[in-house]
Amino acid sequence: MKKHNLLLFKLLFFILSCVLQLNAQVKPIALHPVNPHYFVYNGKPTILITSGEHYGAVMNPDFNYKIYLKTLQKDGLNLTRTMTGGYFEPSGAFNISKNTLAPDQKKYLCPWQRVGDDSKFDLTKWDEAYFARLKDFVVEAKKHDVIVELSLFCPFYEEMQWKLSPFNILNNVNSLGAIPRTDVYTLDKNKGLLEVQEAMVRKLVNELKDCPNVIYEICNEPYFGGITLEWQGRIAQVIAEAEKSFVQHHLISQNIANGSQKITNPNPLVSVFNFHYAAPPTAVTQNYGLNNVIGENETGFKGQKDSTYRKEAWELILTGGGLFNNLDYSFTTEIEDGTFQYPAAQPGGGSVAYRKQMGYLKKFIESFDFVNMKPDTTVYSSGLTGKNKVTVLAEPGNQYAIYWMGGKRVNLELNLPKGRYSLEWMDPLTGKKEKKISLNHPGGKAMIESPGYQEDFGLKIINVN
Repeated sequence: MKKHNLLLFKLLFFILSCVLQLNAQVKPIALHPVNPHYFVYNGKPTILITSGEHYGAVMNPDFNYKIYLKTLQKDGLNLTRTMTGGYFEPSGAFNISKNTLAPDQKKYLCPWQRVGDDSKFDLTKWDEAYFARLKDFVVEAKKHDVIVELSLFCPFYEEMQWKLSPFNILNNVNSLGAIPRTDVYTLDKNKGLLEVQEAMVRKLVNELKDCPNVIYEICNEPYFGGITLEWQGRIAQVIAEAEKSFVQHHLISQNIANGSQKITNPNPLVSVFNFHYAAPPTAVTQNYGLNNVIGENETGFKGQKDSTYRKEAWELILTGGGLFNNLDYSFTTEIEDGTFQYPAAQPGGGSVAYRKQMGYLKKFIESFDFVNMKPDTTVYSSGLTGKNKVTVLAEPGNQYAIYWMGGKRVNLELNLPKGRYSLEWMDPLTGKKEKKISLNHPGGKAMIESPGYQEDFGLKIINVN
């Protein structure tokens, strides 16, 4: 009898453990409850940093996303961004060579079924092959600890993209889309497309309800192509309504502007506010008071130098940003491991070396208890000259993350409270720890000489009292 009870107890304990483990697995990425400028995922404070492909991983069936996601994890990165398929690009668009967002038009996958001779789509019927690929992509991303930001919609920048879209009357059998491209994402001028868009959102949300590694972005670059704030608000509402009965809800992100913009009336359904080409990271400073994640989920049209995007990422993260994504043109179909040697005409960069540098940044910031840190402009006390720049994230008196750009060697004059500190320099190019010293400081100004460096350095200061 006792043996039977013991076996029963072990069985119940095993079942309970499985249930607890399952619950832990399905809890989606969320804002950190202590510091909502950052995320929490799998019970850990999280910052999202990546250099990812150009958003065609799911819609482009020729792209082997398993190799791609494995590469991101190997390089220490934890984010990818992908589009759903209502928008894609013709080959050669924006002068991008081997663009993953320009799939073979006959193979291209999207939420809707092809009908007839396969040249048109039925916007009332789902393509289950697409949803199977999408779910497999998200599940595979989870295996590699990668978060997927799913961009639901995208404006049609030019007629060449609009002519390809299933929303265009040329490409569907539903007699929808006989409108200008600037009226597609509106509440009052869409002529029946809003119902299709809402149905797509509900379908996607339902299909991915058990995937914890998803963030829904309302629309990529909605400040182009006539997209209205009212329409964006409606899509956010559809996501929230579709998840109302779910135990766990996913984060919603909104793309605000290129560069920077002060957000004056934030949508309360939105948790992540993203900017593009946000250098310098004025957008983070302007909107830090919102107490939400401020991110940069696209950059990559500023030439091909790794240093351009490395500095951009470091500055954004140490200004208090919680998400950074560079467009990496070294990922293509057939070369999904990110080793494609793009031509000189390519608008941006990305490389094996660059992704390693992003991994070093991620390790650097994760070496801090960053949830308790915030931007600090009082630590560096001497004036900046020339092109030198300094950015500081700090928990005053306890920990300081300092990023310096410019020069080859510098004497830092820092304001530090009394304490015994450990100082350690890190080379953003190599990830190597260049120098480590101890400082028994009486309080006030401290003069600290850096080691030699090429372009920039990271400095970690920890109070070891």
